[in-house]
Amino acid sequence: MTRSKTDGDEGSAPEPPTAEAKTAPRRDPRGLRNLVLVAVVAVAAVLAAGALDLTPGWLNPFGTQTKDRTGPAVLKSIRDLSRYEAASGNFQVIVDLEKDAKFLPSAVRGQRTLFVGNGSVDAYVDFSKLASGAVTVNEDRTTATIRLPRAQLEQASLDPKRSYVFATQRGLIDRVGSVFSANPSDQQQLYVLASQRIQAAANESGLRERADQNTRLMLESLLKSLGFKTVTVTTVNTQ
Repeated sequence: MTRSKTDGDEGSAPEPPTAEAKTAPRRDPRGLRNLVLVAVVAVAAVLAAGALDLTPGWLNPFGTQTKDRTGPAVLKSIRDLSRYEAASGNFQVIVDLEKDAKFLPSAVRGQRTLFVGNGSVDAYVDFSKLASGAVTVNEDRTTATIRLPRAQLEQASLDPKRSYVFATQRGLIDRVGSVFSANPSDQQQLYVLASQRIQAAANESGLRERADQNTRLMLESLLKSLGFKTVTVTTVNTQ
């Protein structure tokens, strides 16, 4: 005689677990830390590559793009000139500018820049500074005497097309900082220093004397072509 199995029998099949009985899998905290560490290393590698200019522009997320939105130049004023440009000198200077931190080595904090500056200084004679009676002519207009003011020097003009940064050395902190921002005052300081050095060199050169001589020869040739037999041009220091 067979016995049928009921729900209360020990041999009955077990019920499947309910949704409440299922527990969420545990997350490994070490895996999360490793993921964060990999992300930090990747960002640091991108920053270092950008600082060393090793990352191509299209791969560098911190790369910059230059767009020129400058408007047209506007004429503000016009003034007449009464001077003779008699000579011009071309100069070159290499600016060696170094910035260091007091208590940090240059490999950590510091910057050294070599800048090649090319510029010119013009020398001119201002005819508007001629004193009263500076030009005398005899009665038969065969002899003329002219007393000229000394030649003056223009301010040094740096050529931006031929002036450039030759080399730059930066510490680690300055390298990382240059990725996020650029300091235009550093470039301006290089231009100012180069202009000052060129101006000093022009003052010590014979540029003014050459301008005085060229102006004297020009006036002598001009007046003799107008029929003067004797032309005497002297230079007077009006300053």
